[in-house]
Amino acid sequence: MPSRRELANAIRMLSIDAIQKAGSGHPGAPMGMADIAEVLWNDFLRHNPADPSWPDRDRFVLSNGHASMLLYSLLHLSGYDLSLDEIRSFRQLHSKTPGHPEHGITPGVETTTGPLGQGLANAVGMALAERLLAERFNRNGFHIVDHFTYVFLGDGCMMEGISHEVCSLAGTLGLGKLIALYDDNGISIDGPVAQWFSDVTSQRFEAYGWHVIPDVDGHDSEEVRAALEQARNVADRPSLICCRTTIGFGAPTMAGSHKTHGAPLGEDEVAAVRRTIGWEAGPFEIPEHIRSAWDARDKGATLHTRWQELFEAYTRVHPELAQEFQRCMQGDLPPDFSERAADILEELAGKKLELASRKASKEGLECFGPLLPELFGGSADLSGSNKTIWIGSQPLSRCQWKGNYCYFGVREFGMVAIMNGVALHGGLIPYSGTFLVFSDYARNAVRMAALMGLRNIFVLTHDSIGVGEDGPTHQPVEHASSLRLIPNLNVWRPCDAVETAAAWQSALQTRNRPSALLLSRQSLPHQDRDFEALGSIMRGGYVLREADGPLEAVILATGSEVALAVQAAEELQLKGRRIRVVSLPCLEVFEEQPLEYRDSVIPPDVQARVAIEAGVTHLWHRYVGSKGRILGLDRFGESAPGQKLFEYFGFTREALVQAVEELLAEQDA
Repeated sequence: MPSRRELANAIRMLSIDAIQKAGSGHPGAPMGMADIAEVLWNDFLRHNPADPSWPDRDRFVLSNGHASMLLYSLLHLSGYDLSLDEIRSFRQLHSKTPGHPEHGITPGVETTTGPLGQGLANAVGMALAERLLAERFNRNGFHIVDHFTYVFLGDGCMMEGISHEVCSLAGTLGLGKLIALYDDNGISIDGPVAQWFSDVTSQRFEAYGWHVIPDVDGHDSEEVRAALEQARNVADRPSLICCRTTIGFGAPTMAGSHKTHGAPLGEDEVAAVRRTIGWEAGPFEIPEHIRSAWDARDKGATLHTRWQELFEAYTRVHPELAQEFQRCMQGDLPPDFSERAADILEELAGKKLELASRKASKEGLECFGPLLPELFGGSADLSGSNKTIWIGSQPLSRCQWKGNYCYFGVREFGMVAIMNGVALHGGLIPYSGTFLVFSDYARNAVRMAALMGLRNIFVLTHDSIGVGEDGPTHQPVEHASSLRLIPNLNVWRPCDAVETAAAWQSALQTRNRPSALLLSRQSLPHQDRDFEALGSIMRGGYVLREADGPLEAVILATGSEVALAVQAAEELQLKGRRIRVVSLPCLEVFEEQPLEYRDSVIPPDVQARVAIEAGVTHLWHRYVGSKGRILGLDRFGESAPGQKLFEYFGFTREALVQAVEELLAEQDA
């Protein structure tokens, strides 16, 4: 039987061999954390390499994602579908071993990490989801949701501000099944961190309300094992295990140096590592007795089978709950959801509500919420302003877990990254709110949601200069366009209550990407639609008002400016002009429609096009072409009542009519 150190050395050698072959990578952390990883994965982690999606597996997150070869080595050695050829192809095009772990690319990778601190935040979300689902589905004798979330993190994660946001909340909520192992090696890219990071980390986490185990020798397997045992027995608080390690452990001339952080060791040093740790096998070779000791497939199958037997018994006693658990974990909506959503849309259209779209969003939640017990919401200290609480919302706390709503406090970045973890865990559909202007705080987590293709819904209110008196610090002029630049993110800016409900329906039904709902502070008038237009809202763009006769010009608009477009078209019609109004609540969805449909909405042979949106103009040039006009705002706002600002900046019916008339005059000349 190989020793623990020999098992850990297999991680070290696979990691440095792959990094050396790739010519790039981060060997220091895999070498330094190998002993910790060996203990966790061989003695504690409940997982099944043959089925990475087993619902009750423990979750493992590598928050310091640059140490990706640590994770790939663990996955390969324990028996996941990650071949030695894939290890050899580290950081190469289309391999399953990209430079940083990517969810959906590599079997067993729970989340995409690399932007430091966000993996830790995702882990908080996973632990939160576990606790909520356990409360909802577990019954006496049937704990079908009962697993831990483990997260590795380093000094970089600790320095990132998001670590404060999420760890403070995790301590407040008392997430006892969250265990973090801190690689306290005192080194980052620039060198010894004591020059810029002198926090007493253990005291910081104790202040958060965590259970802290300080000063563990990260290269002593028995100390690591004892710390993990202790942490697992603390049920009312998350645990932080502070592991003292040496970066690049085993490298005879480079261990302890920042030079091991982000570059291959070099052929000579790799050879010297082999001699120093007594590893006689060649590059990418794992001796059979070590490979056999690492293989977790039989153990994983046994654990999974025991859970499956428990779940089958649960199904016999609680058949409806079991069916609901499977539906939620698979991410399926109720079978009749589409039909009922269509009824909701039609009913709202009949009501002709004149509401701020943030209030219309709450109306949508009141309609959709009762259909979806898996809906889990929150807000960054703006619940009343974002209108993210509906009548069925039950706020959670460490004393009350029968909840479906979280008060996140002023933690926009942490909130979105935590909700990414909730979405990754499965079983819940997360949505969360803040002001649109503060989406900048959360932007990288929004980007990560899009990169991973998560169903995560962002309720972003106060969407324009209509915010008014709070002034330019709170008036988002560039944010709609900025969010539209993120690939794989649907950005909805609805013009009334009906479009808002359609945006919610789309967001809930879209499984492979997040959605951002950009909602107004001020009231918006209802827009009348025929049945065809009502059915076309979810195509992202549609003809809201048709021209009376052969088409002369098209006005394109979103959100609050749609009403101005309709008013202008009506005035122009009285002057004998034939104007079509196109509402484009979601450009991303519209662009995915067949070309034939898009051309039917915005005819390519009609050159007279005017776009209006109370924000920057850059993205609208593709729609109006070289001969069109854009009424936008390529500057910051002012402090004044919202309606005064719309008038001051030229977002009026009169200005829009003038723009269309001037464009038609140029065309007729």
